[in-house]
Amino acid sequence: MSGLIGRKIGMTSIFDENGKNIPCTVIEAGPCVVTQVRTKEVDGYEALQLGFDDKKTATKAAEGHAKKAGTVAKRKVAEFKYFEEDYKLGDTLTVDLFTEGEYVDVVGTSKGKGFQGVVKRHGFGGVGQSTHGQHNRLRAPGSIGAASYPARVFKGMRMAGQMGNERVKVENLRVLKVVAEKNLLVVKGAIPGHKNSYVMIEK
Repeated sequence: MSGLIGRKIGMTSIFDENGKNIPCTVIEAGPCVVTQVRTKEVDGYEALQLGFDDKKTATKAAEGHAKKAGTVAKRKVAEFKYFEEDYKLGDTLTVDLFTEGEYVDVVGTSKGKGFQGVVKRHGFGGVGQSTHGQHNRLRAPGSIGAASYPARVFKGMRMAGQMGNERVKVENLRVLKVVAEKNLLVVKGAIPGHKNSYVMIEK
């Protein structure tokens, strides 16, 4: 899908024409520079590599790669496919790519929550709804396996562990407003990630 790289600014709410209060997220979308053009002849597929947010210090390799596009090294680089227009190396894409009223998908990295137990991670009911074989421990997981057969814990068993810090895609978010002069995109609802985290907006 075609799209842009952006940065999550934060959440707010706006009123629609009927006076309804709508929660929304503000994203700084672009400007993104085309740092590489993938072609079928060379790479086996067609795509555009976009760069967003200038880097203050970068490796020689990153600086050389960006220099071909006539720009500086970027903090975030990602590839997008299926652009309607033909863009060339060094072209700049802005938030004008999107229009108000259309629907977009947003990809980001969810907030990391560390090592969490089964009640927070999987929504287990605790001892009040003890359906997992537990007796008197409020937040314990309860039974995790059978008897001497199969004598192991099956893969995918819901247990305590690392929670969050995963790639998450939220689909079909309506674009409520496009502020071209400030490169801002306002979408309905919440998107993954903390403030100032990088996101990819796909059409």
